[in-house]
Amino acid sequence: MTLVRPWRVSARIDGRTHGLCATVGDPAGGAEVEPAPVRVVPSTDPAHLDDVVAEVELVGPETILAAAVAAQAAARSWAAVPAPVRGSVIGSFGRLVTDNADALARLVTREVGKPVAEARGEVQEIIDTCEFFRGEGRRLYGQTVPSEMPDRQLFTFREPLGVMMVITAGNFPVAVPSWYLVPALLAGNTVVWKPAEYAAACAQAMVELLAAAGVPAGAVNLVPADGRATAAGLERALAAGAVDKVGFTGSTEVGRSIGALCGRHLQTPCLELGGKNPMVVTPGADLDAAVEAAVFAGFGTAGQRCTSLGTAIVHESVHAAFVRRFDAAVSAAVIGDPTGDVLYGPLLDARFAAGFERHLTLLRGHHRLSGSTALGRITGTGGAAGPGAAGPCAAGTEGAGTEGAAGFGGLPRNGPRRGFVGDPDRGLYYHPLIVDGVRPDDELFREETFGPIVGVTTYRDLDEAIELANLPGYGLSSSIYTADAASALRFRRGVRAGMVSVNGSTTGAEAHLPFGGNGRSGNGSRQSGIWMLDQVTRWQSLSWDYSGRLQRAQLDTAVPAADLSFRLPG
Repeated sequence: MTLVRPWRVSARIDGRTHGLCATVGDPAGGAEVEPAPVRVVPSTDPAHLDDVVAEVELVGPETILAAAVAAQAAARSWAAVPAPVRGSVIGSFGRLVTDNADALARLVTREVGKPVAEARGEVQEIIDTCEFFRGEGRRLYGQTVPSEMPDRQLFTFREPLGVMMVITAGNFPVAVPSWYLVPALLAGNTVVWKPAEYAAACAQAMVELLAAAGVPAGAVNLVPADGRATAAGLERALAAGAVDKVGFTGSTEVGRSIGALCGRHLQTPCLELGGKNPMVVTPGADLDAAVEAAVFAGFGTAGQRCTSLGTAIVHESVHAAFVRRFDAAVSAAVIGDPTGDVLYGPLLDARFAAGFERHLTLLRGHHRLSGSTALGRITGTGGAAGPGAAGPCAAGTEGAGTEGAAGFGGLPRNGPRRGFVGDPDRGLYYHPLIVDGVRPDDELFREETFGPIVGVTTYRDLDEAIELANLPGYGLSSSIYTADAASALRFRRGVRAGMVSVNGSTTGAEAHLPFGGNGRSGNGSRQSGIWMLDQVTRWQSLSWDYSGRLQRAQLDTAVPAADLSFRLPG
């Protein structure tokens, strides 16, 4: 049953909605082309799978190319708007988001199942981003640089890139897109945005707010599409010279493909990819504070953040006490309907539920499980619930598969959870899982799991802890709990993560700090704050000579002679 009339989400190009079989212009200037009919797919509430939030028209590569061409046509006029005025438009967008915050947060909760408190925080992140970049419209500074030649002035200028294609995931369906859209528009670029299909209604709401804020037609173009069409459309747009920059938030695997594609066109994309984020707990750490952070970082948003805690690396002297408290806290956590006061709600979408089920097959005999009373789906009856309920225990493979329907590690397969809020059989709800005893050669230790599961391992000295933190090859976020400043500074210097927290969670970005990772987590690009401006602008230098003659740097530079043999007496 649909609770509210579903949104109809279509491509929006040059300010106009393009429905099924819309006619678009040929970028080569020839005859108009008719794209193939698009597919219509539902975006459903993962907490209530019978609630269709949106009917999403997925377009093909031709429409993506057409959107890039439309953005290219709008780029010159938008770039000509003075930067402080563009900043005022961003300010208006922030005010509109503020005035529509409750409605937008409710839509986030409904479409992706994010608890309402987190959804409100995500909306606030848009507002914070707008507040920061509004002022940057008056601070897109270049420099006045001294010349080595007389009667010559040197200058640098920030210039917009042109068209930026933005491809985003749906775990942060409005905040993360704002990290791209707001600075790109502020800097004078136009945008083609491909959101996650399961978060398309949130994307359409954002585009409508941008239009209401005064962003002109063609400056932001929305193209709902599946992965295959996106890849083909991006390749065509790059080949046509219609995209100048790509921003991508998503998996490491897809990020590699986008990086390779952009490299063939001599472009460097902005890649924000996955993470296997470590938290080191030292002997002198405040264990209660560390556990509180581990619960939030590991299980907030059902572990579906790129910055979610992957592995707690705990000193062997406090390991037993930490695990005991961690188990008690997770076991007591309230899970359920995201409109209530819960730690987390459902998984984002059926594809992520299937992915989490696959990760449960990575459990092995040396793992010790805690944090819940069952493994897999949360049900209302103790039996199977909904799609994928058979899960890994039916697979008959090594590890989790060896105990069949009985479950694994003493936990039954599927079942109810004490204190659950709502009806678990209506949504994609999963038990939290603590996996103690993970080893460096475990796939569960090395790979991002993107779900409510946290590993725990031990270390003897800080050098070993740093080695374990770096071993998976990701480099997004990290944390250390310690009362010793020297340990904190040694960890910061040794860990390869782009973000380090001391006595804090691996999650929680502030809008004015650089966000991004290295290694398997990204290509070193950074989002948020002034650092994002380097992703959405190019530097141009100007040399202005008014001497009336040709002056050659290095060749004609007059430097007074020096007597380098001079020495003071004595």
